[in-house]
Amino acid sequence: MGYLLGVDTGGTYTDAAVLDGAATRVLANAKALTSRPDLSIGVAGAIDAAIAAAGIKAAEVEMVSLSTTLATNALVEGQGGRVALVFIGFDPDELGRAGLEQALRGDPVIALPGGHSHAGAEVASFDVDALRTALATLTGVTGFAVAASFATRNPAHELAAAAVIRAATGLPVTCSHELSAALGGPKRALTAVLNARLIGMISGLIAAVEAHLAAIGVDARLMVVRGDGALIPAAMARSRPIETILSGPAASVAGAAWLTDTPDALISDIGGTTTDICQLTDGRPRIDPQGAMVGGFRTMVEAVAMRTWGLGGDSTVSVVEGLSGGLRLGPRRVMPVALLAHTHPDLVHPALDAALAQDGPPMDGAEFVLPLWHALPANLDKREAAVAARLTRGPARMGDVVTTRMEQPALMRLVTRGLAMIAGVTPSDAAHVLNLADHWDRTASDKALTLFARKRRGDGQRIAPDSASLARQIIDRVTAQTADCLLQAAFADDTRDWGEVTPERLASHPLTLAGLDGHSGLIATRLHLGVPVIGLGASAASYYGAVGDRLGTRMIVPDHADVANAIGAVVGQVVMQASGSVTAPGAGRFTAHLDAGPQTFADPQAAMDALELALTATATDRAHAAGVTDPQIAVIREINAATVEGQEMFFGADLRVTARGRPRIAMT
Repeated sequence: MGYLLGVDTGGTYTDAAVLDGAATRVLANAKALTSRPDLSIGVAGAIDAAIAAAGIKAAEVEMVSLSTTLATNALVEGQGGRVALVFIGFDPDELGRAGLEQALRGDPVIALPGGHSHAGAEVASFDVDALRTALATLTGVTGFAVAASFATRNPAHELAAAAVIRAATGLPVTCSHELSAALGGPKRALTAVLNARLIGMISGLIAAVEAHLAAIGVDARLMVVRGDGALIPAAMARSRPIETILSGPAASVAGAAWLTDTPDALISDIGGTTTDICQLTDGRPRIDPQGAMVGGFRTMVEAVAMRTWGLGGDSTVSVVEGLSGGLRLGPRRVMPVALLAHTHPDLVHPALDAALAQDGPPMDGAEFVLPLWHALPANLDKREAAVAARLTRGPARMGDVVTTRMEQPALMRLVTRGLAMIAGVTPSDAAHVLNLADHWDRTASDKALTLFARKRRGDGQRIAPDSASLARQIIDRVTAQTADCLLQAAFADDTRDWGEVTPERLASHPLTLAGLDGHSGLIATRLHLGVPVIGLGASAASYYGAVGDRLGTRMIVPDHADVANAIGAVVGQVVMQASGSVTAPGAGRFTAHLDAGPQTFADPQAAMDALELALTATATDRAHAAGVTDPQIAVIREINAATVEGQEMFFGADLRVTARGRPRIAMT
């Protein structure tokens, strides 16, 4: 029997784990830094080290599965390519619904007449010439999203628009009906926009993995973890990268369930960028029926009911305004100074030493900027181009890159577009100062924190006397914010009705804090989590012990917790679903909405049978394409019917067909 290889690419590390063919034990695991912009370097480093540590030949690997947090991180940090939305048959004010306008971030919109009715009938004709004219005026976009009114009832206009766009531009196109069968045009359009924005990033990662596997002689099927923990073929993930949001967290849940015998728990996974929390019940994660919520956007992607916060080992550290001048971590990720000094010591140490020779903190905050491009980007405005030009030789001091206050927004636009990254003080640096971590350059962390400690609070006092004191403050802040995240998740998912008070307010309520403190006076209070917490992530062992103490619960950090995502990537199943609906547009008419277009029947049962047959064929074909030889089929029919004056009335039905199974190991 061959071997299984799991790979997880996160914002900071790329992990790899080798399991036996039966997925019963971990043979070896390894880590490498996630390399930007060339992801192949980190991928190769992790894969090669894991295979070597396992003592096997690359050709003996018979299945590879990939999970990633890149899509999740991009949405949390507002990154991704510039896209255009083709918006067909919608009123202009619908751009303001479901967060669509915020998600577009000023990207172009082509509004056209067209669309269909609830029954699938054409409302207005689609103007192909108007689309071609609009396309000719666009520059600097990396992909397109197409959303048409009631496209899930009839996708004809979306398909026609996609064909025109591909012929005219050759760029990737995402149609909203391909991502969800649910109604709700603006929310479906939002999901399509986010998908289009992520295609280049995820396609690049998959290409890097495939290229290295081929180079070392691995001839194995490549699967990717979907947001609900299921496995999908790499080709599907390439065209539908939105389905990989929460891929890394979903894999970590599967890994946690595999690594521990704890059926009921909260799983908290701390990475470089985010902390992801999920409830495990009877050994299975909860699935969010409303769609994944990431970066403030509610998508139509079915995923693990994961709550995500911008809190990680690489979160930026900032001083809260006010007299007390406390610290706040996140949500933006930066590169730890220790890591930049590890790779560029000749840049970092002289700059920090020069700043230390001055009395106060440096004007640029002892921060640095790194370019994340292969070639100088095009389509930059004047200030963006000026900032980018100062990075052509590689990383540089912030003060050398941004020379005027007017250029700071230009730099942040480059960061948002994934073209540049800032390096600064992080919890990872604090961990190095306190000897909780030793991966990179501790001396650089100590210098950076010494400079940061010189910053002043609102009352004029320094925020800390020295680097060690500041490091302890930062680690204590990690504990406090992580505990707050866990409390929010627990209050949100608890079965008790807490009224109209939000989980955020409940987590910080004075009674909650008194209970955690064990207050005992005229009123005695006690509060603790009712389930254990499974801590995952490379830094879990450094931070999470104190979190368990604060919340009065058992903290489980299992062996291989640092590569749980990579393990979870190869222990899942393929789950392919196809959904559709039957409507009743008139007396004696029952319409099955098929991919080929609406088909009308005189009997509701006949319409549902025809739809079920088509959906079963679609789900089965997808499962076969993913390597499942004999998938198990499950059908759910949700029928909306009632008896009126003794007569059965059919109003509609929603059908879902699921095909699941383990992929066969070998390619042939």
